[in-house]
Amino acid sequence: MKTKFYSTVFMLLGCMMMGNAQAQNPECMTNLSIYTEHVKVKNYDAAYAPWKMVYETCPQLNRANFLYGERILKDKIKKSSGAEKDAFISDILALYDNSMKYFPAKTKMADVIIDKVLMKYDNKMIGDDEIYSMLSKAFTEDLANFKNPKALYLYFSSLVDLNKAGKKDLQEVFEVYDNVTVKIEDENAKLTEVISKLLPKEEAGTLTSKEKRRFKAANTNSESFGKIAGSIDSKLGPLADCGNLIPLYEKTFEQNKSNVVWVKRAVGLMFNKECTDDPMFQKLFEAQLALDPSADAYVYGGTLKMKSGDSKAALADFDKALSLETDARKKSNIAYKVAVINKRKGSKSTARRYAQKAIDANSSNGRAYLLIASLYATSANDCGSTTFEKRAMYWKAADMARKAGRVDPSLSSTANKSANSYSQKAPTKAMIFETGMAGKTVTFSCWAGGSVKVPSL
Repeated sequence: MKTKFYSTVFMLLGCMMMGNAQAQNPECMTNLSIYTEHVKVKNYDAAYAPWKMVYETCPQLNRANFLYGERILKDKIKKSSGAEKDAFISDILALYDNSMKYFPAKTKMADVIIDKVLMKYDNKMIGDDEIYSMLSKAFTEDLANFKNPKALYLYFSSLVDLNKAGKKDLQEVFEVYDNVTVKIEDENAKLTEVISKLLPKEEAGTLTSKEKRRFKAANTNSESFGKIAGSIDSKLGPLADCGNLIPLYEKTFEQNKSNVVWVKRAVGLMFNKECTDDPMFQKLFEAQLALDPSADAYVYGGTLKMKSGDSKAALADFDKALSLETDARKKSNIAYKVAVINKRKGSKSTARRYAQKAIDANSSNGRAYLLIASLYATSANDCGSTTFEKRAMYWKAADMARKAGRVDPSLSSTANKSANSYSQKAPTKAMIFETGMAGKTVTFSCWAGGSVKVPSL
């Protein structure tokens, strides 16, 4: 025990002495100052030689050796080709590893792995097997710091390609899909929370400079996660249709029926993919009910009752689900699911009511706004006695779609497309002029209710 203690002490003293020695190296200190000034003005060519001297001689002197070194080497990679480029790529890969070696407290494992994978991927130096192996390690061992949208996509995409090549089974694809989807939702939730707090001030024009930067960054990152989520769903594509899901779950149900996580994910995926008519959905639902009679279970139970024609009992289950859930975000997601169920059933008024409950529980639930927008758009012919009044409903729909993109930028692409589509169907300037409705209000007497103000010409 004593020997171990003394060894530890000597090791620590050795590190301290090495650090002090590096700090006392006047050449290193001089070149550190030189290359940092060059990097600040993006003169990477001039920065390279002094940086290389410091990095190789005094790696522990300053973390700038790695932060600025990455910029310098990326510039070299960009400007070079052939064997020279390959050499710089090898250098930056080693730099990533050394950053963890020399500054372990300030370096995240996931960041190092992701940086190495993306560098290799962007330079066509890595295959699906290595991508999936490396990113799987980062995702499972350092999940909290796995936040790069592109890496999340590559992690899942490489697995799907390995499945197509017969190297990975479909069950693993679904498991990783669920894990990655949850991660994206969690990261986006953090961003939309920032947006929801700052949005009133942004709309009022009272954001500070710091708040403007936070607001812009949150919007940009949320949009990135939205694009990646869409790409992941596209990559999954037909693999998750009912024709694949049902036989897979039939095959694996017995061995997994006591695994509450597996059961909940299976029934959730079947619900999302509208495979609720198959007896397997009933079987999975009953398994979840036995293992975890939670809020979601009542949602699925209500779905089955709705399909059997017992709307009253279905709504009772839906309301039970909402009363059981105490987490605001989860309550919002449940209310949204219920809204979707009622929309599929054609119960537009009920669908909107639950979509509004979703918004009330979580004002950042953009999907609920989009659902309401869709309900309005599909009701245009039922709301109004004239063509102008009917088409005016599209203004109401477009407004809801735009709100979806505002509260949740991950949906901005879909929201903008929907809003533009609805706006094109609304009354034209010519129609407004001909009817003399400019600046007036159109009131709706159908289920949608409410009103819209006609734009002034």
